[in-house]
Amino acid sequence: MDAQHKYRQKPKCIKELMSMWLITMLILAIFSTVIWYIWDESKAYRLDVLVLTAWGTTIMVFADHLASYITEGEFMEISADALLLGVVLATLAMLIWVAALLISDPKGKLKRAMAPRG
Repeated sequence: MDAQHKYRQKPKCIKELMSMWLITMLILAIFSTVIWYIWDESKAYRLDVLVLTAWGTTIMVFADHLASYITEGEFMEISADALLLGVVLATLAMLIWVAALLISDPKGKLKRAMAPRG
């Protein structure tokens, strides 16, 4: 009985994690879109990568919630562990953006730092 009880609780935990992902990524998507729209006219900071990553993840998680709601009737649950996982996911999205920024090197700082001196 104990093993069955743990198995039944696991999908509920996954739903809690996914709902906080939706909220966290939606906040990141909205704020990054506003910042991109207002301040990134030169496109030097590649905020478009962060915006697309955040909105893509938000839409994906929303579609998962919608499918879960249609099949099981529950749309969203919230927990502290899920919030932490959502923050980790948002941090990962920002790390992807930083990597894209460093690769594109808009101000040429990395290229100058890596150039041989002599």
